[in-house]
Amino acid sequence: MGLLFAFLLGIGNFAVHKAVLESGHPLLGTVSWYGQSLGGRVSFGVEFLMLFGTMLMIAQGTAGWAWFYGAYSVMNALAAWLILSRRA
Repeated sequence: MGLLFAFLLGIGNFAVHKAVLESGHPLLGTVSWYGQSLGGRVSFGVEFLMLFGTMLMIAQGTAGWAWFYGAYSVMNALAAWLILSRRA
């Protein structure tokens, strides 16, 4: 159940991440050169590693990682909402 929860949150995180990258928000211009490299693919790689690591830990029986990833996803969604609604 935890793996499914993390996987679904991961899909949401990738969608939000892509929306922010494509928004053209001026805040993206302040990101360092390695954050912008390859059109944001590096940041997608970090997002993937977060999801993959969380799913590995959940598969090993540490369900606390599902809660961690859930909290991370809530903060990620809040930050994306602030950026996409131009409140940040």
